[in-house]
Amino acid sequence: MKTAIITGITGQDGSYLAELLLEKGYKVVGIVRRHSTPETQTKRLEHFRTNPNLILEYGDLLDLVSLYHVFKKYQPDEIYNLGAQSHVRVSFDQPSFTTDTIATGTLNVLEAARMTCPTAKIYLAGSSEMFGNEYDEDGYRRETTIMKPVSPYGCSKVYGFHLGRTYRESYDLKISNGILFNHESPRRGITFVTNKVVYGAVAIKLGKQDKLALGNLEATRDWGHAKDYVRGMWQMLQHDADDFVLATGESRSIRELCDVVFSKLDLSYQDHVVIDPKYYRPLELHDLKGDPTKAKNLLGWQTEYSFESMLEEMIDAAYNAAKEKS
Repeated sequence: MKTAIITGITGQDGSYLAELLLEKGYKVVGIVRRHSTPETQTKRLEHFRTNPNLILEYGDLLDLVSLYHVFKKYQPDEIYNLGAQSHVRVSFDQPSFTTDTIATGTLNVLEAARMTCPTAKIYLAGSSEMFGNEYDEDGYRRETTIMKPVSPYGCSKVYGFHLGRTYRESYDLKISNGILFNHESPRRGITFVTNKVVYGAVAIKLGKQDKLALGNLEATRDWGHAKDYVRGMWQMLQHDADDFVLATGESRSIRELCDVVFSKLDLSYQDHVVIDPKYYRPLELHDLKGDPTKAKNLLGWQTEYSFESMLEEMIDAAYNAAKEKS
């Protein structure tokens, strides 16, 4: 039985990854921060929380000692570092905390692994935000595209990305950087624009509100499903240590996102969406579109969800959640 350690296990990606690894017969150790209301913190894990191969340990990315003890205790075959302050807009409000959790957190994970389990395979969560508004001549971002981030979040991710490369080359650690473009699901936090639109549209359909306030509707993103992307994370660690982009290769605007979601509910977004300047970023990332050719060719990675099927699943989940509350 292989053992995997996941930081950020209580998040969207961490919960789907834990589920996938348990299905593959792993022992999964999740590192969670001490929380005053643990009953809400582990909500995404509840449907498989009783699995005897799932273990939760207290720890923190900013506490090297806690990581050291967990890594030493379980001697993992694989480590997935998914923990972070992950909201790009919030990173402008909390730049120091964002930088600490991502940059220093990555350093602590690598140091703990180097000292206790240097043969473990390590996945580091990069982001399409690292590219900023840079792209290649064909409009795509790939592993070789220049990185020029436009947010504290993106800057921190670039630091972690290059730190991973440095430790891979300096200490021969088996580190893979995943450069993941936007990925969503019913488990996505409702402050992120996809689920914000979905939950807002459902609330409007049910007569619980009439307007939905958003920021820049013209920004475009490359959206996929988190289930497809966590499978890609696992595939990376079954391959030689390297850097991989995971993306759908298609970009859509937030306006198009609104149109699809509201249309599926027999509504028109024009009647309900209003623009609020407070949701604009100080420096906007206008367009994101990734080229996953390398991951497809070397890993055999493929997406199973379409943009529409992903949104349909999210709408169904939001509808069910609304019914449970009523």
